[in-house]
Parts: sequence; structure tokens; C-alpha cells
Amino acid sequence: MKAAVIHDFGPPDVLRYEDVPDPEPREGEVRIRVHAGTVNRVLDVAVRRGEQRHRGVKPPAILGVDCAGIVDKLGPGVKRWKVGQHVAAAGTMPLDVVAEDEKNYKGPKGMMGIRRPGGFAELVCVPSLVVNALPETLDFHEAAVVMRHCPTAWNLLVNVAKLQKDEWVLIMGASGNLGSVGIQIAKNVIGAKVICTAGSRGRADLGLKLGADVAIDYSTQDLHDEVMKITGGKGVDVLYDNIANPKILPQAFKTIGMNGRLVTAGAHGGPIVPIDFFHLYDHKITIRGMPGSREEDLPTCFQAAADGKIKVQIAHVLPLSKAAEAHRMMEADPGMGKIVLDPTMG
Repeated sequence: MKAAVIHDFGPPDVLRYEDVPDPEPREGEVRIRVHAGTVNRVLDVAVRRGEQRHRGVKPPAILGVDCAGIVDKLGPGVKRWKVGQHVAAAGTMPLDVVAEDEKNYKGPKGMMGIRRPGGFAELVCVPSLVVNALPETLDFHEAAVVMRHCPTAWNLLVNVAKLQKDEWVLIMGASGNLGSVGIQIAKNVIGAKVICTAGSRGRADLGLKLGADVAIDYSTQDLHDEVMKITGGKGVDVLYDNIANPKILPQAFKTIGMNGRLVTAGAHGGPIVPIDFFHLYDHKITIRGMPGSREEDLPTCFQAAADGKIKVQIAHVLPLSKAAEAHRMMEADPGMGKIVLDPTMG
């Protein structure tokens, strides 16, 4: 099979598109013929540069921490899946052989694409117990992006913030992956009133196209004053931020109203941010950091995407042979939408 392999850390050209042996599924594993894998700033680009060595990646390595595709082959003991099913897999999973009905696995775990071969390949083997079924109406490219971002956004807004219908929510980073998904979950699934913001008019207005009620360009507008006018002085019930921009987050924090909640799963714009502690305790605000997601939310996220309630932002779809180019593109513009690699493209 073909795969994008790093033999050493370094610039994008260390990603080589080359022939490697087809993997064979072990007991309890499923082999997936990959149709999509997303390129990620940290878990792919920074890993390739050698900036994430603490995660345990050891060249030669096939990157790709998620994938969507079709079940291609079953390992011994697999009964949950059939060849031809549309599926996706991502993230941390067992490294040792594990039965698909195992409930108490105690062995080593690691991310695909980090501690075990990843999705930047024509074929990848993963434990059956981490495989997720996809609605057949959901495009593979969309499914890979949904897998990467929607469960995190869902967890933050639904499970952690407990955002309710008709509550006000301020979504930071309207054009980013977690921001754009958060807008749609808040509006189309929960029925909240959504204010979105970004550092340019164009990026803020993208949030309007995704369903936000109001968009604020904080580079030309005073974020605090605008939010307070919109909410009639009450402030927002939930602040959803995954950036931690030290220049703008302090203003956003002051827009949180009584008994409000701030939720976050990211800090690539910070991470050190000053906040007004008087406002914190005077308004009885809760701050919750919660990376990751809950496995039980995945089917709901996939179905919401299949039903058109969540539309992920994909900037480019490239063949797997262009993996190095995809990394160069992301380094040149880290704020772009998702790049998807498709091994089935010529």
C-alpha cells in the first residue's frame, strides 16, 4: 500500500509518499480502507517538526490521528463489523491485542498516528472496540472532520456548559474549526441565541452564514460594549473559547452574566490570560476546562452532520500523495479551515 511516512523529524519534505507493506489485522482488530484523514496543527504538523516528542512518536512513523473509510478486512474474533461498512476511528486506543468485547483493558494505550500507525495510508488497522459506524449518507471527508472536532464542541456546550434553549452564548473564533462547529451545535441543535466573534469582518460574518444571530468583528468593534447592548445589559450565559487570546479574552470574560459559565478545550493563542476576579466571584461564574469528548456522543454528532445540522468547514481536499504540500499550506496559514487527505484520489 501507499502511505505518508516520516523517517526523521524536520520540514514538510520529511513526509515521504512511499510503498509500505499492507497491515494485517490482529485478533480483535478491523482493517479500514481509508478515504479521508485530517491534517492537524499539533498532532500532525508539530509532531512532524519534532516539537511533540514527549508523545512517544518514533520514526519511521505513519501520521494521521483520525480516519474515515470502509471496513476492508476483519481480524480473528471480530463480530461487530462487516466488510463494506462505513466507519471512522480516531484518538487514543489500546496498543496491545484486545478483544472487541473487552471492558477492562489495562494495557498500554496511545494515539493512532503517534504510538501506532495512523490514517495517512491506504489501509490502517485499529481495535474493533474503537471503531464507530457512520451514516451512509455522510461524506467521508466530512465524517473525518466531524470525528476530530464535533464531539469536543458537543461535550463543551451540551455536557459541560449545559447550554439551554434561548440562553445567550458567545462563541470565540467564529471561523475556526471548534468555533464554527460550536455555532451550529448551539443554534441548530440546542436552540440557543448565538453571538459569534472573530478578528476580521469576513471571519466574523462566516458565523452568520452558519446560523449565528449576531457577528462582532473585535478588531473594529468593542466586544464588551457590543455584547452588553445585544443582551440588554444581562451578559451571556455561556462563553465558549478555545483560543485564550490574551488581548481579547479579558473583554469577553467581562461579558459573562450572573451564574455564567466559561468552557474551554484549547489555548493556542495564550495560554496566560489575565481575568477580572471581582467579576468572577461577583457574578458567581464557573470556569471549566474539558479537553476531549465522550464516546457516547459520537453517533449523535455523526447523525447531526448527516441531517445537515452541522456543516464542517473544509478548506482543501488533497490526495495523500500531497501530504507534504498540505503541511506547508497549514504552516503558511494556521487559521484556514480543515485540510483533508484522501488516499483514494489519484
